[in-house]
Amino acid sequence: MSLKHIVFGEPAVAVLKEAIGMDEKMEGEVLSFEDDLSVGPLFILDTKEGQAGRQQWWQQMQGVTPAPAPVTPDMFEETENQEPAPEPELEHSADEERFLALKAMLKEDPELEIWIWAGQNARDVAGYYWLVSKLYDYAGRIHIIYLNNLPFLNEKGAVFYPTHLHQILPKEFLKAKKLARPISLAEYELDGDEWHRMMNENAGLRLLEGGKKLKGEPATFYDKDLLQQTGKDFIKAWRVAGQVTGKLKYPVMDQFLTWRLKELVKEGKLESRGELKTLRDFEVKQPGGEPAAAETAPES
Repeated sequence: MSLKHIVFGEPAVAVLKEAIGMDEKMEGEVLSFEDDLSVGPLFILDTKEGQAGRQQWWQQMQGVTPAPAPVTPDMFEETENQEPAPEPELEHSADEERFLALKAMLKEDPELEIWIWAGQNARDVAGYYWLVSKLYDYAGRIHIIYLNNLPFLNEKGAVFYPTHLHQILPKEFLKAKKLARPISLAEYELDGDEWHRMMNENAGLRLLEGGKKLKGEPATFYDKDLLQQTGKDFIKAWRVAGQVTGKLKYPVMDQFLTWRLKELVKEGKLESRGELKTLRDFEVKQPGGEPAAAETAPES
């Protein structure tokens, strides 16, 4: 039997690789899917058009403007019965390419088993739903290890309940591996249906309510909390985001909160000082009051 491990996000890779090095029975490549499916649009994500739409959203969130199509002389030529230009072929997303490679491995090696590792957070659970909806043909060879509300020991030997895989000590993974079990046929059906429901709902973000239950919310869900952390004086954007995430059981990614702060500035609900790039590049405050003497970038 050969084995491959699946995680959702690069931070989990290093600790799992270290754990694998401690147990030859766990030997196998670690494959990470990088897109955080707990945030952003999911509509028709099982198509190239849906993947392209999501890539455009990521570009928007990162402040990247898609390049315009190049202008060529033949665009202005008029000819009778001119055939319309063919639509450009859309490329697969990076994670879709990783999945296609994984599917090819499963076809080529009938002995290959997959272990999906998921922590108790929205990113891992959303990634699980996406992946399991595409693997029905390999039932019996796909295992899940969902570390849902389970106690682990930290570096000081104290018990804690991790929400993310990277919080777990490598040696603790050796206990967790005992939880590996094949995904049942009923789960393929129910969880596949849940993924399609999430795609059709197309919420702005998805929050974990417990177990594997994800609740869709609008992209503006945290806006009120971000606004509550600001006042009439400028405050560093990273402090605003940190005060919001510090109160959450399941933190949301900084990049998402950065985008929401920028959107609040565009809407005139906040004023900014500095460059609207990362959280450490600008400050925000509520509108009104004395204008800043100079537009200077804040300290990091």
